[in-house]
Amino acid sequence: MWLLSAPLVSALVSGLRRVWTGALWRRGAAWLLRWARGAACARRTHAFVFSRCTHGRADSVLATFDLYAESHNTLALGQRRGVELDEVVQRAAPRRVLQLGLHCGYSAVRMLRLLPPAGRLLAVELDPHASELGEELILVAGFQHHQFQVLTCSSAEAIAGLRPRLHGNQDEQEEAGLDLVLMDHDPQQYLPDLRALEGGGLLCSGGCVILMVFRGRDPAVRQEVLDHVGARPQSYSSIRTGRGGMMEVCYREQTAR
Repeated sequence: MWLLSAPLVSALVSGLRRVWTGALWRRGAAWLLRWARGAACARRTHAFVFSRCTHGRADSVLATFDLYAESHNTLALGQRRGVELDEVVQRAAPRRVLQLGLHCGYSAVRMLRLLPPAGRLLAVELDPHASELGEELILVAGFQHHQFQVLTCSSAEAIAGLRPRLHGNQDEQEEAGLDLVLMDHDPQQYLPDLRALEGGGLLCSGGCVILMVFRGRDPAVRQEVLDHVGARPQSYSSIRTGRGGMMEVCYREQTAR
């Protein structure tokens, strides 16, 4: 039988505590976040909005989402952040939008209703259940598949195959880029995905806006993104932080591929 001395036990406990409060804690927090978001966008949310909204009207879908959020524990974007999102979309006037993290489709509906007739939104959702429900509510809001597409995959996989999806005309693909990116998925992927978008030359030059919704989650990730952006003044022109925890980063010029 093994006998452990008090100093050794203390050292083991201390080591385990450091591990837990480090990588394992972050992974656990990310897992809990994904679980909570999945619960927030479960069938009860979908059923509430689907059954009570006026089909074909985006404003009714959004109002019903807000009504649900008033009496239920939900991590949907929310009306206050939704208004901030509207302001950014109106200021950016994007034609091509990438949304990482679809959830139940609330923010997708908000953005789609502000896009021009030729605008298009590409939404990426890793959870197949949330992907299906979110896409259905976008259709319920009155939007058609030629206006948006939902990809059920990881953000990294979607970004790797993004360029052919940005424009249907092969001759114009080199000019196509993203005017707006909304990152509302796993915070641990924010910086890797931002780097992948830069490296792939997928951000539109001349003021592309990137949104990152932190909601108070993982300040270390937020600081990493701020450090990354701050170290590239030639690429980023400004950073704004909204009242609802939304960070807006304006892209200055396209990264050479």
